[in-house]
Amino acid sequence: MNRFEHKVSVITGAGSGIGRALAVELSRRGAHVALLDHDHQALEETARRCEPAGVRVLAQAVDVTDWAAVQRAAVVVNDELDGIDAVFSVAGIIHRGGLLDSDVSHFERVMSVNWLGTVHVVKAFLPYVAASQGHIVTFASAFGLVAAPKYGAYNSSKFAIRGFSESLRQEVSSSGHRVAVTCVYPGGVRTPIVRNGLFAAGENPDAVTKSFETRVARTEPEQAAMIVLRGVERRRARVFVGSDARLVAVIARVVGGHYQDLVPALARLLGGRRRGRARRW
Repeated sequence: MNRFEHKVSVITGAGSGIGRALAVELSRRGAHVALLDHDHQALEETARRCEPAGVRVLAQAVDVTDWAAVQRAAVVVNDELDGIDAVFSVAGIIHRGGLLDSDVSHFERVMSVNWLGTVHVVKAFLPYVAASQGHIVTFASAFGLVAAPKYGAYNSSKFAIRGFSESLRQEVSSSGHRVAVTCVYPGGVRTPIVRNGLFAAGENPDAVTKSFETRVARTEPEQAAMIVLRGVERRRARVFVGSDARLVAVIARVVGGHYQDLVPALARLLGGRRRGRARRW
């Protein structure tokens, strides 16, 4: 049974990456899609990829940090597509850099897009999803399970999304709303998030991007979309995307907060080995 056919799905961050892959796969499954992204040109490209499926496609250039704009978008989607059954709040950005070298504005921007943007989207669309007894899907990260040095802004935002999502799931359940809430934890997915990210002074964006795209990003966006939709169909509270995300989840569960001592030690060990190899050459 195709649970998405003839249903209306809203996807933020639909201009690229997992958001675009979800939009295309949902349209292929017969869902009508409302596409939201701040990048108008990227949004148009996603819409072009969805339209051959013969479903209704509504694209709106929206900045999720703008509460009034998100509210207006929710009204438009509900009116134009006759209801809303699922919301996929995918939009997000990343920042790399130590706290002392980072601008406070970068922390504010990451929290504004990732966490507050999620809150805006969920709050604006929740009344319509509640009316359809539908589904809210938020996106944290493997970095919402464990933290890593130089990703303080991103970690903070993804930990916050995790807490918000778990609170929301309990809230709708205790209030009697038949709304499902799923929080997704992607590992390394081949998206432009790092290439388009924010960097502190002294960081090498090209080197960081190359390392992410060649060593970390092992899952294709299309694979990620399939995993997410399978979890949504099963009404999972948590969905882990990629073997790396599943491994991080196990580590977080087994060692708890002790990982905070293990990560720096491992980094020092690997750093020493690299220096040793360099001396031999």
